[in-house]
Amino acid sequence: MRILFPVFSLLLLCSTPVFSQNYHTAETTSEKALSAFREGQSYMQQQDAAIALGYFEKALKIDPVFIEAKLALAETYEEMRDFFKSERAYEEALELSKDFSPAAWFFLAQVEWQLDKYGECADHLATYLAGNPTNFKNKNKAQRLLLNARFAAEAVKNPVPFTPRNVGPGINTAADEYFPSLTADGATLVFTRNESYDENFYSSTRKDTVWQTAVPLTGVNTRDNEGAQSISPDGSWLVFTACNRQDDGSQGSCDLYWSQLKNNAWTKAVPFSATINTSEWDSQPTISADSKTILFSSRRPGGKGREDIWMTRRLSNGKWSVPQNLGAGINTGGVEQTPFLHPDGQTLYFASDSLPGMGGLDLFVVRRTSDTTWSTPQNLGYPINTKANEVALTVSLDGTTAYYATNRPGGKGGLDIYSFDLPTAARPQPVTYVRAQVRDAETHQPLVAKIEFNDLANGRSFLSSTTKSDGSFLVCLPAGKSYSLYVNKEKYLFHSENFNLTETATIEKPFLLDIDLEPIPLDSNGHVTGKPVILRNVFFETGSAALRSESTAELDRLLELLNSNANLRIQINGHTDNVGSDASNQQLSEARAKAVYDYLCGKGLQAARLRYKGFGESKPLDSNDTAEGRTSNRRTEFILW
Repeated sequence: MRILFPVFSLLLLCSTPVFSQNYHTAETTSEKALSAFREGQSYMQQQDAAIALGYFEKALKIDPVFIEAKLALAETYEEMRDFFKSERAYEEALELSKDFSPAAWFFLAQVEWQLDKYGECADHLATYLAGNPTNFKNKNKAQRLLLNARFAAEAVKNPVPFTPRNVGPGINTAADEYFPSLTADGATLVFTRNESYDENFYSSTRKDTVWQTAVPLTGVNTRDNEGAQSISPDGSWLVFTACNRQDDGSQGSCDLYWSQLKNNAWTKAVPFSATINTSEWDSQPTISADSKTILFSSRRPGGKGREDIWMTRRLSNGKWSVPQNLGAGINTGGVEQTPFLHPDGQTLYFASDSLPGMGGLDLFVVRRTSDTTWSTPQNLGYPINTKANEVALTVSLDGTTAYYATNRPGGKGGLDIYSFDLPTAARPQPVTYVRAQVRDAETHQPLVAKIEFNDLANGRSFLSSTTKSDGSFLVCLPAGKSYSLYVNKEKYLFHSENFNLTETATIEKPFLLDIDLEPIPLDSNGHVTGKPVILRNVFFETGSAALRSESTAELDRLLELLNSNANLRIQINGHTDNVGSDASNQQLSEARAKAVYDYLCGKGLQAARLRYKGFGESKPLDSNDTAEGRTSNRRTEFILW
């Protein structure tokens, strides 16, 4: 409640009354009007607006141009949330005098904001600020509200497409459901459910288009609250928030915890170390697609405002770096919450109450421009954002569908989770994924093997991990690069793949692989054994046997394999497509096989362990009628002998 009237009286006492004005003040009105006004003030100070209203109306019936009573009437209507009458009363007071109370322009604008009159709100805030107000608190509020009013005026005129869909009874109940989190394939949704003030995690799987009945995450849920989680793209790692736990290594207040899915069960949750957690509120994490970065919201010292977004990265030794503030481009003097880093690694969604928006917490999108810089945040627009708080957005891998929680009419009860089509301008970069099953080529049993994805252009590691206990893995790959994959296990020949995503990537065509690792034989006895191992990351200049620089990493892996297994002898085979004559293709295939032979010998490998052979176009793997088929047929491989 705002008590303005004593301020008005004080201003009058400090000035010389002007009796030629078109309005009356507390000094120039009648005694009866002044008495009613003072009674109204007394009831307002007792927070009894309804009775105060009657006295202000009585004062104005006695003296219709009593300006302080008119302003008091406007504030009382505002207190009672009768904004239409409050607006009219402020306007009538300002018609009596535009200068008597400059703050009235600010209070009128606040009422117009409540009435969704954004253009008028902005105009009146500009008038108020043009008077260079000395009330620092009101001035700051007016400056922030002016940005919101100008944004809202345009946003309402240009709404974005928005048709939210309740995700259904498999997830939503009479309790509150919120903080949705998706696996990369979109098949599993993890969320928080609050039943009788007990927050727990639930998981639902999608069959066709229907989310199935959610089940609790056993092993993670406790009698305490668990909330604000993020699941890794492959569904094997969970980072979440727990508060006020003791004797488990936490730092106090709310901290970040993690759990892993092992043998189809979640491990007991463990807090991150004091490198990440503080005695302040640390919450709402999001995991990057490569599991090397965590962003979260925190009230720790050193921020720009009350709650900021921070980032920590996994170091080469497996430990996490000291969190860094994302900076003033994203963090403000207010609240920034619920970050979600899309698997494209470039697009960040978050909530802020201090960037220009519709009021409260709005959802924003920002894109990474370098390792340390981000673009200017863009509001997702109206009616995605409203005057209410919109938070905790999650976006599907294909970038078309967003999920969030709201308490819209027609829901199942309280907060429900909804999905909607994300506007094109707010969508992330294209991403696809690789899902694979690794097995022993002879026994067909699943293998726990090491997987390594590298940026093919520079050889830098993109992701290094191991398969699950069932031999499977799922990894997201953003567009814009070519990636190499190596699957390694001791006592097995390695397997390589190549993913050229320099043009684009699409979730409609994920890479689904069955990878059979060949056991290394103890003795090949001088005979060709096993299936050929294709070296998918060995490249040559077009129509030439000159090795390209991207080939080095794969050839060095082959060299390492041979150096580690002294009994191995290999034959390098070269193959071409059918473009050109048989003779030229035969010659090219032999030259390319020899180029690999020469590289290995040049690195010190004994020539007696190597031989090479060209097959030209005689052994195609695919049809030569398509570009994809010809690419498959142009290959370098090795076999044991």
